[in-house]
Amino acid sequence: MHTLVLDEADRLLDTGFADEWARIAQLLPARRQNLLFSATFAPAVQALADGLLREPVRIDLAPVAEAAPDIEQLAISVDTRHRTQLLRHLIDTEHWKRVLVFVATQHAADIVSEKLRKARISAEPFHGGLSQGKRTQVLADFKLSRVRAVVATDLAARGLDITDLPVVVNYDLPRSADDHTHRMGRTGRAGASGLAVSFVSPDTEDHLRLIEKRHGLALKREVVRGFEPEPIARADTMNHSNSMPSAPARPGPAGLDPNGGIKGKRPSKKDKLRQLQAGPSALPPG
Repeated sequence: MHTLVLDEADRLLDTGFADEWARIAQLLPARRQNLLFSATFAPAVQALADGLLREPVRIDLAPVAEAAPDIEQLAISVDTRHRTQLLRHLIDTEHWKRVLVFVATQHAADIVSEKLRKARISAEPFHGGLSQGKRTQVLADFKLSRVRAVVATDLAARGLDITDLPVVVNYDLPRSADDHTHRMGRTGRAGASGLAVSFVSPDTEDHLRLIEKRHGLALKREVVRGFEPEPIARADTMNHSNSMPSAPARPGPAGLDPNGGIKGKRPSKKDKLRQLQAGPSALPPG
């Protein structure tokens, strides 16, 4: 009797292996015992189970009430292009001995880990594009503190138990609120405390708010000195006639415009529309 075990079936589908699984299933012996495990049972997982299992015995494990893990969560506002420099800065100044950094793609894992190594921080990528042997070696080195930073895709968000992992960083925000939970769960395990840091840029602010809403969070947006995000250009600051002077160049992080983006300091779109309707004489001088 052959036995097939599918673990983390929901992740198997989430990461796009449905077609590969269909091809593998055709090569398996017809007579076998099938076991399927999944943290969630979305319709796609149910469809997989229906096609794989025959008269299955279903076992549901009710969640056990546990004390909330001791994980401090921080959100740091930073421009996208400054995230790697900020990560290097935090690793050095906060003296993080080990940090698990989550990124969105395999390419990003390779690039960010390479940049950390150039900054003399021992780092390795961890993703599905690596061989099983390489991934095993990376985890072994990480657990023994031979590697200071592992830059990983969501492949590392589940199933990894790394003792005393002090810090997790969302370099890229996760796609879903559930993935956020699994990422954060890599730290603060077995009663230990942990720190979870999320980098948020103007482009990803709305996505972080959705994650906060889903989990009932209200994370304060921290700013690290020297890595302040630049103010967002406002559409209503555009000139309405060629006779008006051009807007000054936007200052960098070291010299932010004190009035930039503050309500009441500049005419609103409605004010400018009323000025245009009233004729050129209603426009401010200049």
